[in-house]
Amino acid sequence: MQAPVKLELNGESCWISPGRCIYLEKLKTLVLSDLHLGKTGHFRKSGIAIPQQIYLDDLHRLMEQVQHFKPEVILFTGDLFHSDENREHELFERWRKSISQVSLLLVKGNHDRLAEDLYSSIGLTVYESYHNIGAFGFLHDIEQDIPEVAGTYVFCGHIHPGIRINGLGKQSLSFPCYQFKPTYAVLPAFSRFTGLKLVDRDQHDRIFAIIPTVTGRPTLMEL
Repeated sequence: MQAPVKLELNGESCWISPGRCIYLEKLKTLVLSDLHLGKTGHFRKSGIAIPQQIYLDDLHRLMEQVQHFKPEVILFTGDLFHSDENREHELFERWRKSISQVSLLLVKGNHDRLAEDLYSSIGLTVYESYHNIGAFGFLHDIEQDIPEVAGTYVFCGHIHPGIRINGLGKQSLSFPCYQFKPTYAVLPAFSRFTGLKLVDRDQHDRIFAIIPTVTGRPTLMEL
């Protein structure tokens, strides 16, 4: 894995990973968004031949992050699941058993629609719309109405942020990115099987693009 980048947020050390997640050092918590488990299965049920390997690759990348950071908690800021239960959820449950020592927390997103007993069977602690731990808050969509907690820095997802980089002439490429604003951060979609919404930035933003390399391992570029 390419080296993560260290940031200080609300006076605490956070590590931004090229692997599309953030590690909160003091809380020993790995934060990610928009894994969309079951999305490829949802498409296959609709007759669209999306290979299951895409889903398996996402779980493999997540395991790499767990092995690198060794978190005590993994917190998903919404859209962990994409649709109703399908075969891929069973695979996730088996994957979860391989890291049974790690607590899993989910702040629900608009796609998280499983029955409550299914969340329990996977060992997920679920929050309906917002969760707060110490100096940080977590939700899915920053446009939601949330309780105001003074001094809290918020992590969210939902929009699958991307940034366009212009080259010579009229050439340009778009990449997933992290967008850090003064009071909140928008995380990239963890799943690669998602689109991008190009973000508008202002002078106070810090943007980190996730750039592929010739080794096949992504790296971070601050823009």
